[in-house]
Amino acid sequence: MFRNITPVVQNLLLINIVVFVVANFVFPVLNEWFALYYLQSTYFKPFQFLTYMFMHADFWHLFSNMFGLLIFGPLLEQFLGPKKLFILWMVCGIGAGVLYSGYSMYEYKTLEDKVLAFESSPDPEYFNRLVLENRGYFSPEVFDFVDQYSRNPEDPMYIERAEKTLEAILRLRSNQPMVGASGALFGILVAFGMLFPNTQLFLLFPPMPVKAKYLVGVYALYTIYNVFLNSPTDNVAHFAHLSGLVIGAILVYYWKKDRKSFY
Repeated sequence: MFRNITPVVQNLLLINIVVFVVANFVFPVLNEWFALYYLQSTYFKPFQFLTYMFMHADFWHLFSNMFGLLIFGPLLEQFLGPKKLFILWMVCGIGAGVLYSGYSMYEYKTLEDKVLAFESSPDPEYFNRLVLENRGYFSPEVFDFVDQYSRNPEDPMYIERAEKTLEAILRLRSNQPMVGASGALFGILVAFGMLFPNTQLFLLFPPMPVKAKYLVGVYALYTIYNVFLNSPTDNVAHFAHLSGLVIGAILVYYWKKDRKSFY
């Protein structure tokens, strides 16, 4: 595996590993500066559309992305050439960040409208629904408050606390960063599936062979399912994964259509 590693794949691996080590053991503040924040967050900077894809939440996050690049990247680089593989990685990564930011703005605006609706007409049942929809942001103790509020729906103290709780969620949502090269990696996956659809891959779990087109298809369906599920306890940016898949598919389709680009 390592003997067949290609130049662009090698450089991407080294850059991601070095950045991870520096950000976690030398200058931890880089995790705050270079992550991608909500567009209207005070922490947002335009350069984060590039830098976020070189940051990772933990070792296993880094390992999974780099392992995927190591498995699928070299053959793609040999076929497409170093320039096109680099373009694929960067365009899918940056594009996934841009599209995810737009999606995040839509989600934030939807939540903000719900919070304003509650503030205009406080109701314990409506508050409970908002808590359940965003329960990933709460400690279990919030449900004790929900119960108390439902028993005292007209109490100004409980209404004020409920409003502050929802406003706190908005602040958390607006300052929640995204990191990782998953969008870029999903572009690599879809490119591999489109260019080498019948290549047999041997899975570790479960231990069985599967064609690349089926593996990518399952990943795509699973990603779409999670986007629509939108679980409040899931901190994975599935929409960014889907964006990387779509952008990668468009790029490869264009390159395949213009066959001269492969020569």
